[in-house]
Amino acid sequence: MASLDRCLNVWDLRDAAKRRLPKGVFEFVDRATEDHLAVANNRLAFERIKLRHRALVDVSGRSVATTLFGKPASLPLAIAPTGAAGLCWHEGEMELARAAAKAQIPLTLSTASMTPMEKIAAVGGRLWFQLYVWKRRDLSHQLIERAHRNGFEALIVTVDSPVSANREYNTHNGFGLPFNPTLRFTFDIMRHPAWTTGVLMKYFTSGQFPRHQNYPEEYQKSILSGVGSRDAMRADSLAWDDIAKFRDIWPGVLMLKGVNRPDDAIKALSYGVDGIVVSNHGGRNMDSAAATLDVLPEIAEAVGDRMTLILDSGVRRGSDIVKALALGAKAVLTGRATLYGTAVGGEAGALKAINILKNEADRTMAYTGCCTVDEVSSDIFWGYREGNRLVGV
Repeated sequence: MASLDRCLNVWDLRDAAKRRLPKGVFEFVDRATEDHLAVANNRLAFERIKLRHRALVDVSGRSVATTLFGKPASLPLAIAPTGAAGLCWHEGEMELARAAAKAQIPLTLSTASMTPMEKIAAVGGRLWFQLYVWKRRDLSHQLIERAHRNGFEALIVTVDSPVSANREYNTHNGFGLPFNPTLRFTFDIMRHPAWTTGVLMKYFTSGQFPRHQNYPEEYQKSILSGVGSRDAMRADSLAWDDIAKFRDIWPGVLMLKGVNRPDDAIKALSYGVDGIVVSNHGGRNMDSAAATLDVLPEIAEAVGDRMTLILDSGVRRGSDIVKALALGAKAVLTGRATLYGTAVGGEAGALKAINILKNEADRTMAYTGCCTVDEVSSDIFWGYREGNRLVGV
């Protein structure tokens, strides 16, 4: 883990992950879509906001702990659903689950993950399940019931993916699912022996080559033999009536992921939704999507304290967490940061990513004179407002 010891921030973890992973796998995790405008804008939105020190405040007793849906969390962060963890590390979802449990934050398991939810449930901790809706709704209902049986406390329905994204770089790299390596990708694999022996060969020798084990049984094919489910999973017919049905059959916390409009947020309230994740899928779907930090304030103003708001997309520093809280979020999701860590060191790497963000958030709160996350507000900003948007001066 020498390389992990040298990682002082999320960007260091990213660089280490880039060295360890084949280019096709790394760019599947790291890159976005088309011209990468959305992923860049997500970062620019955070970088635009400047903060002010508050002097002579006793912050010696400060804490970044919070509560999410009535339960404690060690910081306002949850791990986002990421389907590629099992390609970054052997059974990478298990590593993420263990790290989240140790860090006392929620883990969101993706429908597209490669470890069955039953195995993740055995790890313990706070577990949320992310749902991609299938065209055959009965298959989605079966997954929801399965998550409930396994003790998942929250269901997050992704609503921003009616069609597949235009990720041209995957084709350039010869990478895709089903996993059918081209000469380019095969050569790429050969140049990364640590990943080949530590991930690929472990799957081969165990006789359990990864497959999407949380898909409905008829679609649980090896990623080598063909996934064959994209059209079946990406339901462009998803509508509010489906949310009403999910609310009826899901007894726990219900969230929608990918809401970016105040009117949609208000409508979600009327359907009994407990929270929304303001997200543009990390910039991985619509390249012209607005930065989530830019749309967060108007959504927060529209729903007030009637709904829990979580900010997703672009979080790379602990100061990003504090900025999101100040604009109305209760917490943030991070996906790439913990995937970078997982790719470098499994559970230890994921835990390092979490602790880096936690320590950076703690420092930012100290500088801005906040002892608790409830004290964080737009008062810490330097600048003025034009409508719902903060503008630096």
